[in-house]
Amino acid sequence: MSHNSFGHLFRVTTFGESHGPALGCVVDGCPPRIPLTAADIQAELDRRKPGQSRFTTQRREPDEVRILSGVFEDERTGGQVTTGTPIALLIENVDQRSKDYGEIRDKYRPGHADFTYDIKYGVRDYRGGGRSSARETAARVAAGAIARKVVPGLLVRGALVQIGPHRIDRANWDWDEVGRNPFFCPDAKAAALFADYLDGVRKKGSSIGAVIEVVAEGVPAGLGAPIYAKVDSEIAAALMSINAVKGVEIGAGFGAAELTGEENADEIRLSNDGTPLFLSNHAGGILGGISTGQAIVARFAVKPTSSILTERRSVDRFGHDVDVQTKGRHDPCVGIRAVPVGEAMVACVVADQFLRHRGQVGQSSPWPFPRI
Repeated sequence: MSHNSFGHLFRVTTFGESHGPALGCVVDGCPPRIPLTAADIQAELDRRKPGQSRFTTQRREPDEVRILSGVFEDERTGGQVTTGTPIALLIENVDQRSKDYGEIRDKYRPGHADFTYDIKYGVRDYRGGGRSSARETAARVAAGAIARKVVPGLLVRGALVQIGPHRIDRANWDWDEVGRNPFFCPDAKAAALFADYLDGVRKKGSSIGAVIEVVAEGVPAGLGAPIYAKVDSEIAAALMSINAVKGVEIGAGFGAAELTGEENADEIRLSNDGTPLFLSNHAGGILGGISTGQAIVARFAVKPTSSILTERRSVDRFGHDVDVQTKGRHDPCVGIRAVPVGEAMVACVVADQFLRHRGQVGQSSPWPFPRI
């Protein structure tokens, strides 16, 4: 199975399966002399790990990360820093329950990758989906923790803005609220509604989808390229690579189709310090594939978890019609734990674009342009 790596200069390769002994990643291209400890990475992994509320899978995984290479003690400060060599990270699986999947080893679960994996490779790991499991995203979150340190002043934050038909009230948006509820929700009233709604979904043994918004602030202007290295196209590809993601939009996204040219264009004026000031951000911080210096705003839609208790019609690998009921421990809304994963993928793209930009044009900016 190829294509387990993403990025160009900041390049991440993930490995491991849901029910294997461990999973992890190798981060290549991280610059040297960046302070990095396991605790820095663990803080992000703790936000994604399962079993933290009744609204996520009850699989108990500490997701404790080990740094195997790529760091060394800085003699000048005594702290641990990156060396510029590949950083290998390992996360052990400790709470696998593979027996839950024995009944479906030969059946294709509707909505899952079982059928397509078998058709492509002729073999599949039926225990939790193997590589197709959302468990793989733990390695991405670990890589994203490193990526956040590459770009000075970068702040990447995500929030869950919709579960099923229920949306937040953006007038109530409070970033501090995201850490106070189990939904990563910036609206306290919406979070209470989500809890009641998802309790009903969970008790039925069903599932529901969600929409997550990721905002990256402190992104330098000028990152990206106009055609095949657009920042927005690479963010879209990165977010679409997350398990169960079925749609991505940047800025106003599909809502731009309802706007006039006057409404959609982000007008510009000079601020008091003489730098350009955008009066709106329908473009989501990206114009012509290149960052404007505004906040980059991306949203992605996550489908309902396909593992549900209701019997669904399918076939098995021997060509028989079967009914499938998926047992085991699953997220009633996998979109909840996708929030830190989306943050990580955006951080990795920005770090990669930052290093590529620095390699091509350096760190200087031509603004303000000389007058002719």
